[in-house]
Amino acid sequence: MSPIAIGDLQGCDAPLASLLAACDPDGSSPLWFAGDLVNRGPDSLGALRRVQALGDRATTVLGNHDLHLLAVAAGARAAGRGDTLEPILAAPDADRLIDWLRTRPLAHFADGHLMVHAGVFPRWTADETVALAEEVGAVLRGPHWGDFLRTMYGNWPDRWDDALSGDDRLRAIVNALTRMRFVDVTGRMDFSVKEGTAATPPGLVPWFDAPGRRSAGVTVVFGHWSTLGLVLRPDLIALDTGCVWGGALTAVRLGDRRVFQMRCPQARAPGRA
Repeated sequence: MSPIAIGDLQGCDAPLASLLAACDPDGSSPLWFAGDLVNRGPDSLGALRRVQALGDRATTVLGNHDLHLLAVAAGARAAGRGDTLEPILAAPDADRLIDWLRTRPLAHFADGHLMVHAGVFPRWTADETVALAEEVGAVLRGPHWGDFLRTMYGNWPDRWDDALSGDDRLRAIVNALTRMRFVDVTGRMDFSVKEGTAATPPGLVPWFDAPGRRSAGVTVVFGHWSTLGLVLRPDLIALDTGCVWGGALTAVRLGDRRVFQMRCPQARAPGRA
């Protein structure tokens, strides 16, 4: 049965319930979630519980907001002004939910589709992407996961080098997989621009249009980039259609590219943190 890939939830549980009823009415399809299950929306706890309760039917990759929740839970980062994470942290099942979340991967590759939250560094093949994601995953599953989360934040290194090691290596992997939108011609990641491709600054390209991208032979499925919107190309499926901003929650059945969308009430005004 063909998987159904679903874009960023960001704590919008009610639209998720409606979308699942529409795209998977008999509750039998494999479901791929492109990360950012939580934060900014009105019911992060409900969204996290719903996805976790799907069990083995759900494959979830970690997004930047999911990692932020882990950092706050570990005491490695203070909650932000606009975060909607406190109901999770105060819930009676908080430990179980956090332990489940930190064992999710940062990349998933199956049936010719590579799913990540944000992007794939242009020099990485699909197999390399999964292997590098697992380097971070092994740390998050381990006993010292909170120590790494204290060093995770920051924009440096902003380009990939196979010789990177330690926290710099892990941070570069995380930044590519969960934050990247644009790169320059040398492969340097740029984190300053969040607009869509129509506003691409001189000298930058979307990561997926970087010349010689080595993952171009597979279809990359990702979210994160709400200003990009839904994109369906032979080698690309972009899923974040801005549910939390009053857009839509989008699902795409990978076998036939059928699109399902659920309109979302605006939970956050654009421009707010």
